[in-house]
Amino acid sequence: MDNPYLNARGYVNPEWKAKAESVSGGSRVSNISTGVWIDRIAAINGTPDSQSNGPMGVRNHLDEALRQGAQYIQFVIYNLPGRDCSALASNGELGPNDLPRYKSQYIDPIAAIQGDAKYRNLRIINIVEIDSLPNIVTNVSGRPGGTAMCDTVKANGAYVQGVGYAIAKLGAIPNVYNYIDAGHHGWLGWDDNFGPSAAILREAAGASGASPANVHGFIVNTANYSALKEPYFTINDRPNGQDVRQAKWVDWNRYVDELGFAQAFRQELVRRGFDSNIGMLIDTSRNGWGGTARPTGPGPQTSVDAYVDGGRVDRRIHAGNWCNQSGAGLGERPRANPEPGIDAYVWIKPPGESDGSSREIPNNDGKGFDRMCDPTYTGNARNGNSLSGALPNAPISGAWFPAQFTELMRNAYPPLS
Repeated sequence: MDNPYLNARGYVNPEWKAKAESVSGGSRVSNISTGVWIDRIAAINGTPDSQSNGPMGVRNHLDEALRQGAQYIQFVIYNLPGRDCSALASNGELGPNDLPRYKSQYIDPIAAIQGDAKYRNLRIINIVEIDSLPNIVTNVSGRPGGTAMCDTVKANGAYVQGVGYAIAKLGAIPNVYNYIDAGHHGWLGWDDNFGPSAAILREAAGASGASPANVHGFIVNTANYSALKEPYFTINDRPNGQDVRQAKWVDWNRYVDELGFAQAFRQELVRRGFDSNIGMLIDTSRNGWGGTARPTGPGPQTSVDAYVDGGRVDRRIHAGNWCNQSGAGLGERPRANPEPGIDAYVWIKPPGESDGSSREIPNNDGKGFDRMCDPTYTGNARNGNSLSGALPNAPISGAWFPAQFTELMRNAYPPLS
């Protein structure tokens, strides 16, 4: 079908539901469908780990979805060789040359389970490899903060071939819907990132036996914090006679929020050869930015920076900050077909699960320590040498972070009742 979310009931992950309900007030959102992250080979069959994610594997979740009478379930396919080549908090178990292992030990077993005929009436939605393909456009040599790992996985084809194989293998299952990750406006909204990232997505959709027909759509803002809509300023405003793009926050980006970016990027993807019916998803799990700090009107016209900073609902220090952001709140609740070209608002990042540890924590899950998760870190070229804005006392990536969940509920927008 054109939109697997339309008039459909989503699967509620009982493991996340239990965590949410362990925090005061969590029952207000605990029945919302969230993404199930398959972030290592062991997670396919399910095994307890240091993140306390519980023992449920892919088949367990699918069986539970049938038991619930759910019509769709969302999995995050997330284990590329040299995963997340520009960060450390979410890098993974596979080395940059482990593409054969990615195919045979990770994608093939997932496809075998998802292809079981008992699940044929369930809409299986795969979110494919977040923070992957755009990295080999923006975070390679010659770009600010480029890394050797990104150079490697670009040169050896690990990302392009890996994503191609994943969407071809999974997309061959009739009731599977693949949505490839497409970054966010604060990453790809500049001209030198926008077109080249669309091009690399199209290249991946023709790699390892894949075709654009294996792609149902794309997702933006996965596990990120960019505002869905900025209600008090637009990219066309000229406060005090200055182009709003000159503001330090906007920094010559062509977009100021995720909805505008998603709709424009969709058109670019169609222009690059994807089907005109592709739909976009926007992860709204943590981009509400409500609470007492939320502006109620435009900023002063005295300068372009005063105008933007006074009126923007995204209260991050810098749009490049991504780890456990202080002041963030739950965003729009998931719903289908909210805007033209948008299949759904979704909660792919389960609220309350950490982006990374605020200090180095030894673990057996391949999770490193990234200074962007350290509240005392003063930044790098990718975030304009700004403070990280991260919350303190955070556990490793994917682990339950109840203090963050409490803050997300407190700052929810629309507010929780």
